[in-house]
Amino acid sequence: MKIRESDMPQEKEWNKFFDPTKVLRLLGVNKSVVDLADFGSGFGTFTIPAARMILGKVYAIDIESKMIKVVQQKAKKLNLNNIKNVLRDFILDGSGLEDSSIDFVLLFNILHGKKPKILLKEAYRILKPNGKVGVVHWNYDVATPRGPPLDMRSKPEECRVWAKSVGFVLMKSIDLKPYHFGLLLRK
Repeated sequence: MKIRESDMPQEKEWNKFFDPTKVLRLLGVNKSVVDLADFGSGFGTFTIPAARMILGKVYAIDIESKMIKVVQQKAKKLNLNNIKNVLRDFILDGSGLEDSSIDFVLLFNILHGKKPKILLKEAYRILKPNGKVGVVHWNYDVATPRGPPLDMRSKPEECRVWAKSVGFVLMKSIDLKPYHFGLLLRK
């Protein structure tokens, strides 16, 4: 089940909105992370740098076969052998990863769907004890040039409430100006 269409821009435009390595570092992705799952990996904007920053595997999970192929091609070109691409509807079928098997989960620009708690619950299930999840989403303001329409955007307060209801503890909030906010959560 594809989440609500959010008007994803073309890759060239998409890449203007982030410094992926900086965002990942701010959230604590580093060599202490063994395995990481990227829900909705898209163009691999965060998958590729994460693969360079961690010790183990990055599970790049997406519902779109086109996106899976894009990430596969990039990984091959960059000789990154620690990315496992997974074509899967993780909203309907879960991630397919084992319970308590992952150190870090990325939920980036994806909690605007109708059932965001499903994603948070799945992240919680697959995280090891004390595992972490990074949430990044578009700011809730009209000045942000892209992203889902305002009526679909997740507000930081909503994300914190959803995360707490699933069992996560907020470690920190991160201002990712000019267009995004971030949350670091712990299981």
